[in-house]
Amino acid sequence: MKFTKMHGIGNDYVYVNCFEETVENPSAVARYVSDRHFGIGSDGLILIKPSDVADCEMDMYNLDGSQGAMCGNGIRCVAKYAYDYGIVNKEHISVATKSGIKYLDLTVENGKVSKVKVNMGSPILTARQIPVVSEKEEVINEPLKVNGETYYITAVSMGNPHAIVYMTDIDNLEIEKIGPSFENHVAFPDRVNTEFVEVIDKHTVKMRVWERGSGETLACGTGACAVAVASILNGHVDGDKPVTVKLLGGDLQIFWNRQENLVYMTGPAATVFDGEIDVSFLK
Repeated sequence: MKFTKMHGIGNDYVYVNCFEETVENPSAVARYVSDRHFGIGSDGLILIKPSDVADCEMDMYNLDGSQGAMCGNGIRCVAKYAYDYGIVNKEHISVATKSGIKYLDLTVENGKVSKVKVNMGSPILTARQIPVVSEKEEVINEPLKVNGETYYITAVSMGNPHAIVYMTDIDNLEIEKIGPSFENHVAFPDRVNTEFVEVIDKHTVKMRVWERGSGETLACGTGACAVAVASILNGHVDGDKPVTVKLLGGDLQIFWNRQENLVYMTGPAATVFDGEIDVSFLK
């Protein structure tokens, strides 16, 4: 199986061009290639497939083999791959995902894509659609008891569920202890991605993320979008211009256009290397 290792601010996936390759058992392949000691090392596997409704389709799998719906950092790399490897020859493209069709604007430098702006769609704030169990229609700064401690969460879906928690010092947070308790909390029927956020100023926030199925990652694009929306709703940042979201792997610019009710994410995408790996023994 030929593959390309790529990352969006440290959120790394193994990409396979399914215009040319066939992957028989993507869940098993995802678990194998994601292993940083016995495989290639990644946060998961993303298959770039032909689509009847868009320029290509993104079919993603987490490192535990579970299928993902959407990944903001991943889709920027899909766009870069599609352009750099000749699947498309234009700077405005569409990608089909499990969360609908996404539209992307590519910035091309010296014949290669350097950064990508993604229309991430409309944020979902209705509790039952996220889903989060609540008596309220929307969960904005509502208390939630986790491991006997009360946290105040804001719940947003960007095609996948997010719980945003504000704190003063995220650098020293023991995320591997608290993250799983949020992920598997009874309030989240589909599990949840949890963002722990520190407000820097009216245009900048810093976050760490515990992703369902993957644990802590260096970056989460949908998470950054959810954080920007939550930060505007809670009055922590101004919504009149893009919010800079600082993640462990780098920065993303997020703009929530309230008139269109659409969230736009801009960030880099990078190719690490191409390779080939034998996955024929995986059943």
